[in-house]
Amino acid sequence: MLSRNQIKLIKSLSLKKNRQQHGWFTVEGIKGISEFLNSNYNLKTLYTTKSMFEAPEHLVHDITATELKKVSALKNPNVALAVFEIPEKKPVQDTGLIVALDDVRDPGNLGTIIRLCDWYGVVDLVCSVNTVDCYNAKVVQATMGSLTRVNVHYLDLEHYLNTSGLTVMGTLLEGENIYTANIKQEGIVVLGNEANGISEAIKNCIDRQLTIPKFGTTKATESLNVANATAIVLSEFKRRSIEM
Repeated sequence: MLSRNQIKLIKSLSLKKNRQQHGWFTVEGIKGISEFLNSNYNLKTLYTTKSMFEAPEHLVHDITATELKKVSALKNPNVALAVFEIPEKKPVQDTGLIVALDDVRDPGNLGTIIRLCDWYGVVDLVCSVNTVDCYNAKVVQATMGSLTRVNVHYLDLEHYLNTSGLTVMGTLLEGENIYTANIKQEGIVVLGNEANGISEAIKNCIDRQLTIPKFGTTKATESLNVANATAIVLSEFKRRSIEM
């Protein structure tokens, strides 16, 4: 049976400051928890209504569906909730293709972008310090386990771009057509904030501007969702890699 203190602690992890203080975050659902159990992430505690996970017995606590609902961030909780340790930070490997995000705020967008990086083989995702936390429960849920295979870094983005030594490519409304531009498989691709795009400070760090051309008759659409843009950009880069 869950105690009041356990419930309070688990629910407190919905806030970034508490995740940072304890060094823990939550994962919900069968698929997500299974992915993290099969990764290098360390399990702290697993709360489950069904005995179906391969985990150390002393870390597994059987609870009721009612108790799960008390601690879950989901409207319809799915079998289990696990608390994992936030791993130590890793250095960015400045090789290959790297994605950088300038103040992306929506958890669903970040989660989808992490999943896209996993799909297209991007190992390092660099985020500005104001980008939404990758251990936010909604982000973790949206990654569907891909967070276990993508290294997410939070850095002073302007400093990182100016010192990385790699070509910095920014996705902007005015730039080279990504479908005809001569693009290489090594460099940093920057995508911007949902409402404001890439900030002026980060624009000054960009070596090449790339754009996804509009094909509509009126061309009246203002912009693409940042996660959709990421999918198109990564697809084009990887398509080129198999044609080389």
